[in-house]
Amino acid sequence: MISIKVPATSANMGPGFDCLGVALDLYNDYEIEETASGIEITGCEECYSNETNLIYTSMQKCFEVLNYQPKGLKININSSIPISRGLGSSAACIVGGIAAANELAGGKLTKAQLLEIANDIEGHPDNVAPALLGGMIIAVQNKGKVYHENVKIADNLRLCAIIPDFTLSTSEARAALPHKLSYGDAIFNISRAALLVTALANGSYDLIRHACEDVLHQPYRSKLIPGYDEIMQKSKELDCLGIFLSGAGPTIMAIIKNTDKSFVSDIQSFLDTLKGKWIVKELHIDYQGTVISKVCK
Repeated sequence: MISIKVPATSANMGPGFDCLGVALDLYNDYEIEETASGIEITGCEECYSNETNLIYTSMQKCFEVLNYQPKGLKININSSIPISRGLGSSAACIVGGIAAANELAGGKLTKAQLLEIANDIEGHPDNVAPALLGGMIIAVQNKGKVYHENVKIADNLRLCAIIPDFTLSTSEARAALPHKLSYGDAIFNISRAALLVTALANGSYDLIRHACEDVLHQPYRSKLIPGYDEIMQKSKELDCLGIFLSGAGPTIMAIIKNTDKSFVSDIQSFLDTLKGKWIVKELHIDYQGTVISKVCK
């Protein structure tokens, strides 16, 4: 039996739409084994316990590449990553599935090859790359090939996920985006994406907030998230270093110093005054990415 541990991710970091993502210490765990026949999926809602399950379909995609077909599969899911919240739950399923399939088939594919399969399924690399590799990743794609680089972030920073009790589907969030952008908007985001990477690496606290600004997706998706403007404003008043929409939302991600002892309790007190339920989860960067181990039964 194969045990797979995959981290949550926060993609679209600030101005880094579809290219900047970071792995977080919040995980999905999967136990997967080849059986004599059939398919058995446990640990998830009944509507996902079939051949449409994203872990299973991702495994099949990888098996096709490897020209390998198991007789049967048993998949057990232990999920801590909330679904449709902008924390990479789909990416965790995709990466976990292809990693497990590769291991069952003999571990023939490299991480670079696994990343390209994951990117082909997901459509963009900013979630699947950090989920597989760990850390903060800059990832771009060209003709099916993914080019990526790790960003070394100052070690005295941490992230706070501000998570609501409602979901936002990726398809709905994508539909909110404009079909065309101005030259000025492109320059706005390109310059800030470069600044964000440098500021995080150098620990330039005074630049991070400005570098997190975005005009490509946050202004459009924020309209789908009740309380978004109020939370962004209050977080800035509480002196977070930077704040951005995590993935497609609705989770909002704040960057704070390790020495900041009051932000979490103060922002939670504010969230409790809003309609709907929001929670704050303190997170750190995961630097391992997907971890695979064999379990003896």
